[in-house]
Amino acid sequence: MTKKMVMVVIAFLVLATPIFAQTDYTKDLPLRLPMAYLAMGIASGLCGLGQGKAVASAAEAMARNPGAQAGIRFALILGLVLIESLALYTLVITYIAK
Repeated sequence: MTKKMVMVVIAFLVLATPIFAQTDYTKDLPLRLPMAYLAMGIASGLCGLGQGKAVASAAEAMARNPGAQAGIRFALILGLVLIESLALYTLVITYIAK
């Protein structure tokens, strides 16, 4: 092995050691579960507002320009999927917080 490769391996090992020193602070938090439920409620509510705004804007855009319906519909579906992913990620985090 070259001297440069040995230095890179040593650097990776030195930088990775703090990972093993971390403690689990989630067991000490008494409000862990209520806060997770609150986060899920806020995320779901904001996702609903965002989806409503996106659908309203898409419907208005399709009414103004009927020739562009295919492109608008594709952008709408893509946007709704990305908005819904926030709620799903929050659901997964809430499930892990139990």
